[in-house]
Order: sequence, then C-alpha cells, then structure tokens
Amino acid sequence: MTDLSRPQDAAVFQGGRDASWEVLRTGCGLFALYSEPAPDKETANEDSAALIPLGRDGAVIAVADGLGGGRGGEQASQTVIVSLKSSLEKAYPGNGSMRAAILDGIEHANAAILERGIGSASTLVTAEIHDESVRPYHIGDSQILIVGQRGQMKLQTVAHSPTGFAVEAGLLDENDAIHHQDRHFVSNVIGAPDMRIEVGTAVPLAKRDTVLLASDGLFDNLQMDEIVDCIRMGPIERAGEKLAHSAKERMGDPQDGLPSHPDDLTFILFRRHSPKKKT
Repeated sequence: MTDLSRPQDAAVFQGGRDASWEVLRTGCGLFALYSEPAPDKETANEDSAALIPLGRDGAVIAVADGLGGGRGGEQASQTVIVSLKSSLEKAYPGNGSMRAAILDGIEHANAAILERGIGSASTLVTAEIHDESVRPYHIGDSQILIVGQRGQMKLQTVAHSPTGFAVEAGLLDENDAIHHQDRHFVSNVIGAPDMRIEVGTAVPLAKRDTVLLASDGLFDNLQMDEIVDCIRMGPIERAGEKLAHSAKERMGDPQDGLPSHPDDLTFILFRRHSPKKKT
C-alpha cells in the first residue's frame, strides 16, 4: 500500500484499455481507486480519475467522464484532471484556498476544451477532504455519495440531467429513471460556454462513513440500494472489489427488470482511518 502526502505524489488514472486498481493511503485515510473500459470496447477508456493528497489532513479526489460518442472524450476528461492537479499544486502549501484552486482548475479546463473547438466535453465529480469533512463539487451526471455504516445516505448529489432533476423533484422514481429513454442526456458539462459548477456545503464525516465518487458507468448498472450494500461496511479493499465485480457482472449478464448498460466504469472510495482500539 502506497503512502502519499503532496500534490506532486498524486495518483492519476488516464485512459488505457486495461483495468486499473489501487489502494492508497494519505494522512487522512484510505482510498480505493478503480477504472476499466467498457466490456469489448475497442477504443480507450474515456474516464479519468485522481487522488491528490494535500498534506497530513487533506486530499482532493476526482472522477471525470469524457462524453462517449463525442469527439475527444478521452482527451477532455484528461484535460480536466491535469488542470485540477496543476491548480492544486500551485496553491499548496499556503499559496491560496483549496476551494479557489479547485474552481480555477475546473474553469481553466473548460476554457481549454472550448478552445480546442472539436465539441468534446466531460463531466466531473470532485471532493475536497479536510478537517474531518467533505465538500462536494460536480458538473454533469457522475455522482458523489456519502454512506454511513448502517446504510444511511448522508449525501447524494443530483445528476445534472432531465431524469436527475425529475427524481429530485419527486416526479420520477429512481428505479424508473435508470431505465428511462432520456437517462443519458446530460444538461451540464465541462466544455460548454454555460458550464456551471455546483458546490455543496461541507459534510461532517464520521469514522466509518464511506465516500464514493463514480462515473455513470456505475449508476447505470446498479440500483442505489445495491451500491450502498456493497460499500457501507467491511474493509475498503473488499468493498471496492465487490462494487467492481457487481457492476461488471451486470454489464455482461443482463437480466429482466435490472439495469444493464455496458460503459466505462471508474470510481473512488474513501474512508477516514479507523479509530484506535483501547488497550
């Protein structure tokens, strides 16, 4: 298991045709990172991800999903991650607010993708971990969850899509939304002139809470209760392995009434260090 401490030590997943799996440690806790292209896909994975450590008590994690079917999806997601990492490196340590650095990194990525002028785009979920709390940022239909050990949902970001907003408004059930014909329409992306960044309030994090960031390759193949059941307890390595196995199995073996949509799959799990046992 690798220990990381500075932004320059960041673990970055970008493209490729093989599965990537790592369990990493920073001063604030344990992280499991997984990424794999869709089954039988001949082109590279269009997802990118990063764990960017910020000293003893902080880190930023991010998952970017380049829009499939568009031009340059892989390059768009990589641009987002590289820009975010570069901005955080410049701000650390003591050279500026991490929140401002995250926003600057996203805005610079948006400008760079627009300047490329080929219509590429990416979604993004990122979480700033600091002082036993998590602050979410997101653009698009990738999502962030914070789940307690008993399965309590402490945070679920709203996907920037027609179905995501319909679920939030109570007009559509989550199980119906996952099968909806408009499921894959995204209303907010990096690479658009009207891109907007949704910034959440900091969420206090208990010792056994699990943070999940994932591309829609996860949420299009597993129902929310299945995801929560996979990640809410047990060693983080086992939780990650179970989550990846369940999603890939669903992609490869469609069953009536259950979601199945082969897609690139990328996620990051985080837990704070376990409390020390009393002696």
